[in-house]
Amino acid sequence: MNATASIPQITLKAVVLGVVLAAVLAGANAYLGLFAGMTVSSAIPAAVISMAVLRLFATHSILENNIVQTTASAGSSVAAGVVFTVPALYLMGFWTHFDFWWVLAIAGLGGVLGVLFSVPLRRALIIERKLPFPEGVATAEVLKAGGSGAGVKYLVGAAVAGGTAKLGEIGLHLWSGTAEFARYAGSTVLYFGTNVSPALLAVGVIVGLNIGLVVFSGGALAWYVFVPLFSTFPGLDPRLAEFVATQPSALDLGYEIWSTKIRYIGVGAMLIGGVWSLIDMRHSLVDGVRSARAAAKAGGWAGVAETERDIPMTWVLFGILALVAPIFLLYNNIVDSLFVALVMALIMIAGGFLFSAVSSYMAGLVGSSNNPISGMTIATLLFASLVLLALIGPDAARGPAAALLIGGVVCCAAAVGGDNLQDLKAGYIVGATPWKQQVMLAVGALVSAMVMAPVLNLLVEAYGIGVATAAHPNPLNAPQANLMASVARGVFGDGLPWDMIAIGAGVGAAIIALDKWLEHRRSDFRVPVLAAAIGIYLPLEVTTPILIGGIVAHLIARAVRAGDDAARERAGRLGMLTGAGLIAGEALMGIVMAVPIVVFQDRDVIAIADQPFGGWPGLLVAAIILWGVYRVATRR
Repeated sequence: MNATASIPQITLKAVVLGVVLAAVLAGANAYLGLFAGMTVSSAIPAAVISMAVLRLFATHSILENNIVQTTASAGSSVAAGVVFTVPALYLMGFWTHFDFWWVLAIAGLGGVLGVLFSVPLRRALIIERKLPFPEGVATAEVLKAGGSGAGVKYLVGAAVAGGTAKLGEIGLHLWSGTAEFARYAGSTVLYFGTNVSPALLAVGVIVGLNIGLVVFSGGALAWYVFVPLFSTFPGLDPRLAEFVATQPSALDLGYEIWSTKIRYIGVGAMLIGGVWSLIDMRHSLVDGVRSARAAAKAGGWAGVAETERDIPMTWVLFGILALVAPIFLLYNNIVDSLFVALVMALIMIAGGFLFSAVSSYMAGLVGSSNNPISGMTIATLLFASLVLLALIGPDAARGPAAALLIGGVVCCAAAVGGDNLQDLKAGYIVGATPWKQQVMLAVGALVSAMVMAPVLNLLVEAYGIGVATAAHPNPLNAPQANLMASVARGVFGDGLPWDMIAIGAGVGAAIIALDKWLEHRRSDFRVPVLAAAIGIYLPLEVTTPILIGGIVAHLIARAVRAGDDAARERAGRLGMLTGAGLIAGEALMGIVMAVPIVVFQDRDVIAIADQPFGGWPGLLVAAIILWGVYRVATRR
């Protein structure tokens, strides 16, 4: 008997723990995605928590732990697919709230399709091509290490620190979320600010100095080139000149320029970055499709070892066909045309498969956290919008919403597809059965989809999303969803500042040229265009802490560079674990605090102060937390 076949994998305790973690991590990543425009992989934190919990039982195995992390990892993937696209329907006014069944349909169907689309790629990308899948390998190493108690201690301790800091800010109101100042130098606005969020600092620790510096550079370009330019010459835009005539403060003028001008430069850079991502991945796309066709011909379990058994291709094809019907009905409900709904379903199936293949391949090269899902979604959205424009005309109500429904399903499919291959790589290393992982990832995707609508409704009522209002003056930014809404509305003629978008496209092209030059010189430092573009799009106070976290990650690496490989690996793992704990703690506290705010309809329900010193006390707290991260990661 095969050794793997005799070891329990899908057990009751593994399933229960996996789905609970999937739901919790999906909610936490939904908050982070709306706040900062990015999510972080759930696999390693889930693996560490799983090992801590399962050790409480008399019997447990590494393969049970692997099932738990596989199920739970769907949380971050589904959250990314949803928060990057679905809130755009709310921002456009098509939805007034997030309907449970609609969100479940988009996220659930997209997530399960992502699993099915990527099943044929396991053998091709993991075994034949031997792509590195960095996060999958890291997860496997954590599982094999057995999860020391210290790892769990650091994760939980960081979560408590992150949650406590968030409580001090949004609950007790001991400080504000941002430490910032702005002043006029003549007529020019000069600004600097940083968010004091431990989660944003932790994002920087996880992504590292390269990405942190690129994201901040995008923000610096926006706030130290374009904002001073437009504040010095407001006559370039009559509407801006009218605003300047009201004699606003330097801070108000800076944010007015950012919201009406700079964000659209970021949109243009992201658009050109999305198109370039597809061009740059064209060989990966072709290879992924060819590999899928070749792998499909090798379907079946006859004579196949337990560790090589995927979901049979007949089941995969049947599952895809079975999901087409509800997707078709979903689209027909919006456009009220059987033909147009059929075209939409075909676009979704084609885009979902192609971009699940691309996502899987790219996850193998750069990891799920660096996978350019937004670029693939933008391409799908543009193509779908143009097709729908030809079919139904410039219908400003139905057209953008229909295109976003296609993009939402494709985005979820691509995100889950890439995550599926990361999990399967970890399973391949530890000797798991592929089909069991594939089934449990689909289960995790469905469970995660179920919590999305309640979490989104809670967040929109407590904090607001995308647009500042009197009730929510500091809403969650939702940068990706704002971008998707802008693209969809723009194609259907709602009107966009195309001059700003064109400038952004030019900036994006220049960044691409710089990155190719660095690649030609074989530089270790690279400039991913989408990272720079999102830096332009986000407020500077969001990009600054990401850079600071990246600097801390660099200092951690330098502190252990003289040591051996084991020391470097341990430092990196502890830095990542504490960073993941900070993110989870802050995100969960944000969701927990939203409950009393919504119930009592009062943002100050437990406040004991009124932010007497602005954000500066929070900056001190953040510095102490970062010092703790550094100490934990570098201790011998």
